[in-house]
Amino acid sequence: MPKASARYESGLVWFRRDLRVDDHAALYHALTSCAKVWCVFVFDREILDPLLAKKLIADRRVEFIRASVIELSAALADAGGAGSAGLIVRYGMAREIVPQLAAELGVAAVFANHDYEPDTIARDDAVGQALARSGRTLETFKDQVIFEKHEILTQGGSPYTVFTPYRNAWLKALTPFFVKPYPVLHHAAALAPIPKNIDHARLTLEAMGFAKTNLSDIDLPTGADGATRLFDEFCGRIDDYDRQRNFPGKKGPSYLSVHLRFGTISIRALARAAIDHTHQAPAGVARGAETWLSELIWRDFYFQILHHRPDIATGAAFKPEYDRIRWERGAPADRLFDAWCAGRTGYPLVDAAMTQINTTGYMHNRLRMVTASFLVKDLGIDWRRGERYFAERLNDFDLAANNGGWQWAASSGCDAQPYFRIFNPVTQSEKFDAGGSFIRRYLPGLAGLSNKAIHAPWLAGEDTLKAAGIVLGRDYPGPVVMHDAARRATLARYAVVKSAR
Repeated sequence: MPKASARYESGLVWFRRDLRVDDHAALYHALTSCAKVWCVFVFDREILDPLLAKKLIADRRVEFIRASVIELSAALADAGGAGSAGLIVRYGMAREIVPQLAAELGVAAVFANHDYEPDTIARDDAVGQALARSGRTLETFKDQVIFEKHEILTQGGSPYTVFTPYRNAWLKALTPFFVKPYPVLHHAAALAPIPKNIDHARLTLEAMGFAKTNLSDIDLPTGADGATRLFDEFCGRIDDYDRQRNFPGKKGPSYLSVHLRFGTISIRALARAAIDHTHQAPAGVARGAETWLSELIWRDFYFQILHHRPDIATGAAFKPEYDRIRWERGAPADRLFDAWCAGRTGYPLVDAAMTQINTTGYMHNRLRMVTASFLVKDLGIDWRRGERYFAERLNDFDLAANNGGWQWAASSGCDAQPYFRIFNPVTQSEKFDAGGSFIRRYLPGLAGLSNKAIHAPWLAGEDTLKAAGIVLGRDYPGPVVMHDAARRATLARYAVVKSAR
């Protein structure tokens, strides 16, 4: 018998970038409005095929998702009790598979959480239309942000384009309601066994055309259990976050970005913890939690920018006048770009950072700014090329944040650094990796250099290099550009923007 409060006899929850059971908006709404609920995850070829076309078969993100999906299936089975078979897993085009599966199961509604990227919005619109043609409905909910779309606007009703007033408005609007968890497990009895005629086989990486990566070797725990372990560990050092977060050789960040990207942990849980810690910490100690909360608010900020300016997803500068800039092109620029990608620029902090992203899929946030500034303002290369490279390499790639970060570095984005502010890669290295521990970790060939010489090997004397066993051009490259000259070229390049104002 259907429960008395059920609006639908049955429903289907479509998991995407929300791979957890706990505090899950769509799952909660399905369980509380349906007598029977099934769950599905689709390895979407619309997303995967472009990776295979670029021969990115050893993609850590795909392996991370698959491991997290296996854990999710087990968690759903445990939550549903006896007879529950967990998660239906399919491979193909999600815009076709979801309506087909809804028909196979005979459900009245499909439940999913909002996505904000133009391509995924188009996919969801197509699924909603296909469901409607068969008399079914698609219900979607806010889950991956605290505030979305039009929820935080200026007094004039326009979106914020500067972060600090947005953060102030965000904090003013926040009430306990917005970080309250969804009590999913209280209603888990509605999870239904998967019918025997419904395929829910576990797919291998190889079956989808992908290969195993070094994921197990880079200490990146997967799934909701992995996210919880990382979060618990971070809570023990959150007070130091504001002091340690900018130093890549220290354990400062939470390392939760990939888990936020794929929803293996709830943003509400993280924001709630930051707020609670701020209130409970002694005076003068809460700054770490406050700073971390601001980083979470930046995430919401970039999502609302993408909502109001979807054209940035296709390469438009947030500030249109910056599209007038003439970037370096042709074979010389391609060689510089290749050197940047490979971590062979001759600037150790830049090269160590690029080695980090290439070998682990992670890059420290300070280094994302340094490497982006170097590509755009030292090498004069279009920020869009760097944006695409990061999109292919970052485990935590998120279109809104990645675009926001690159446009910040290029000075073309909202609340971006002024175009005349150009990071000096040597002074950044001396300030944020003073002892060279990060550089030595990823560029062990430079380990023999002193803490002073390691930041700019070309300035070290011949005897110093010889003592360290280094010949520039053989063991480590000389600088591909000289920063002072590159800075002057960049100021000239950006003059076209100044003249347009």
